[in-house]
Amino acid sequence: MLSSDELRRYNRHLLIPEFGSEGQERLKAARVLVIGCGGLGSPILLYLAAAGIGTLGIIDNDRVDESNLQRQILYGTESIGKSKVEETAKRLRSLNPFCVIEPYFEQLTSQNALAILEKYDLIIDGSDNFPTRYLVNDACVLLNKPLIYGAIYRFEGQVAIFNYQNSPNYRDLFPTPPPPELAPNCAEAGVLGVLPGIIGSLQANEAIKLLAGIGEPLIGKLFVMDALTLTTRIIKIPKLPERPVIDKLIDYDEFCGVKSTMPETEITAEQLAQMLENNVDFQLIDVREAQEYAIDNLAGELMPLSQLVDFVSKISRDKTVVVHCQSGMRSQKAIKQLREGHGFTNLKNLTGGIAAFRKMH
Repeated sequence: MLSSDELRRYNRHLLIPEFGSEGQERLKAARVLVIGCGGLGSPILLYLAAAGIGTLGIIDNDRVDESNLQRQILYGTESIGKSKVEETAKRLRSLNPFCVIEPYFEQLTSQNALAILEKYDLIIDGSDNFPTRYLVNDACVLLNKPLIYGAIYRFEGQVAIFNYQNSPNYRDLFPTPPPPELAPNCAEAGVLGVLPGIIGSLQANEAIKLLAGIGEPLIGKLFVMDALTLTTRIIKIPKLPERPVIDKLIDYDEFCGVKSTMPETEITAEQLAQMLENNVDFQLIDVREAQEYAIDNLAGELMPLSQLVDFVSKISRDKTVVVHCQSGMRSQKAIKQLREGHGFTNLKNLTGGIAAFRKMH
């Protein structure tokens, strides 16, 4: 039952004939887990809390960075450096005290996913990388939980509902992940600031429809939007004739090819900081683009990946060379090119890139 305070708060919902008190009570009884408190998670969480979802779980192990504020509307300048889940929980409790907030300040992994997801009725994926998307999908399949998917890339966004009453799942759309170099995240590729607001709001809309039992949710369908032309299309997702069997959770970094096949070539942000502090003689190379370097850099030598062949003669073969980019993906590719094409054996990749280094400070 809805209290008198809740009746007043949700009045605009209750006035809708197709929704009414029955739909609102379904939202109150629902338990929803949102993966990520970033660009997609911000509108998802704000609108679901405002709508009256009874329990909202939020999981993220990140802290607020200044570059987040261009699109992650949960946070203000005063949030920089603070835990996203803690800031989010505070904001949502202020927005709606009737909504129970369950924060998880940790990374979702194959070890904890099933234990966390099993407590919820509906899962919403607001992540920005393929390993997490496959992990969340497979956990939902194993637990028989519906999943609302969203993804953004520069000007394009996608939304779909997977694994609802044996409907297609994420692996029917993407049976195998793309090569890492063809799947950059927002930190590598950029994104229009308003796009996650649009796509995340659509994910929240689908969640409300599904939970309240109204409308025609995007079950087995992929909604695609181009923000530049404001064109949209809906594509039917068929089940694959031979669906991949999901019987356990695996190592998704390895599955998606983002785990280094040569861990001996990796160096952590902590190790790099120690080398800098101890004035170790090494060469530091930044393979990002010039505009990225101008925004923030570690005072390394700029050798953009797109022009790397022009800089081969300037790369030392006599001492350790640490190569980095924003997140560690482009630098992995650079090292592979230099090893295979030019015989370098003294290269180290900065795991997590400059983003990981900045998180230490």
